[in-house]
Amino acid sequence: MFTSELMHAGHRTRFTITRTEAGWDVREERDSEVIRAVNYTDWHRVERAMQVFKLQRGLDAHGREA
Repeated sequence: MFTSELMHAGHRTRFTITRTEAGWDVREERDSEVIRAVNYTDWHRVERAMQVFKLQRGLDAHGREA
């Protein structure tokens, strides 16, 4: 399992990847709300989802909206 979490201005964003028999579950949460929950069977789509999250995390870390 892979988890990345960002805290900014009292809000938490969490990105989690879990390996399953059907592929990889990718989940993004803001505070307690699930923003996205997807199952990918192609690892390249998982990598792309991670890149998007890293980009958003980088922008959030500098105080700008993603």
